[in-house]
Amino acid sequence: MKINLTHTILNDKYTNYIYDSFDIQNKKESNVTINANLELLPSEWNIGVVYGGSGTGKTTILKKYFNKEINTSSFDYNKSLISNFDWLEPQDATFLLSAMGLSSVPTWLRPYHTLSNGEQYRANLAYVVGKASNNEIILIDEYTSVVDRDVAKAMSNALQKYIRKTNKKIVLASCHFDIMDWLQPNWIYSPLKGRLEIAPRDRQRPEIELQIFRCRYETWKIFKNHHYLSEELNKASKCFLILFNDKPICFMAILPMPSGTIQNAYRVSRLVVLPDFQGLGIGMKILNIFGSMYLADNKSLYIKTSNPSLFKGMKRNTTNWKLINESNDVEKIKETNEHYKQLKEQGKAFHTGIKYFKESITKSYKYIGKLYKDDLSILRFKTEVYRDVAQNQLNIFDT
Repeated sequence: MKINLTHTILNDKYTNYIYDSFDIQNKKESNVTINANLELLPSEWNIGVVYGGSGTGKTTILKKYFNKEINTSSFDYNKSLISNFDWLEPQDATFLLSAMGLSSVPTWLRPYHTLSNGEQYRANLAYVVGKASNNEIILIDEYTSVVDRDVAKAMSNALQKYIRKTNKKIVLASCHFDIMDWLQPNWIYSPLKGRLEIAPRDRQRPEIELQIFRCRYETWKIFKNHHYLSEELNKASKCFLILFNDKPICFMAILPMPSGTIQNAYRVSRLVVLPDFQGLGIGMKILNIFGSMYLADNKSLYIKTSNPSLFKGMKRNTTNWKLINESNDVEKIKETNEHYKQLKEQGKAFHTGIKYFKESITKSYKYIGKLYKDDLSILRFKTEVYRDVAQNQLNIFDT
């Protein structure tokens, strides 16, 4: 299929200057032909990419070949991010945002315009994908053009998992090839070459190499605004920083279990993955590594959480983590609190006639997984070698 675009040119002194200066014949029309050889698309597919540089006709192919406009999002800046997904039930909205790798609770409660570039892009994807009907082909233009490349990879991995899980169809126009291994499209089309490539199935996502090392308590300030419960951190915590391609992406803090409880046992008091890098399974990977590390020293590692996203991660990791306790925690809140009204509608808040309370489910887990000796030797080596490097990098955030 060839797409012919014809536009009338209104000549004036500027166009005439170009014609005369470069000895070009005067034109009254602009004619452009774009190759869209997509007739041989596979019968079953979920993700397609139209790949090429600027001016190669990517956007035109999306609109003309699929005969629809580009999907767009719309946000009310006076509402929290999650409130903009009001065509869904609250639990479905949190699932959709989490599926796009945006599982930070503080982020859900902030207005769209206060989010980072990467967070806004994930929110846009969640809005467009969530709004689309099951039989609609979703069209996204300039995919990941305005985000950091490592963020683009994390985002692509989260997007492809959701699209395949829900069996939707999406076509993305992009000038970046570095996302392909993470996006794992079923087909790629290059307008410049006029060539359609059908990608092999069951490809493996590239390995994620993380650097893990001890860090100062002050490192917490990079991550504290992204913790879903509290910005506070016990100063007795043993703190760890995780880098991906030399970027701080995750923080973990560990404390001994209270005196008089379990011997040789420790608990994860804080675990935060920055929103731009959620959706890669980094949190669970880190938990498994540390569980194995403490097991190597004949110590037990526990974690207590009320984060629904971590509940789901633990459910997929039953060979490594055992649920040992589940409880409903009760907390006093103000009657006038808007959050209370929402909780009451969901049946998660109540009052005794004098004071108002909310309920939340809390689960405790214990690491019961394997001992990964090879991983541990590398981890301990890096803990020592990269300590000074880490502190130098953190100076960037001190200014």
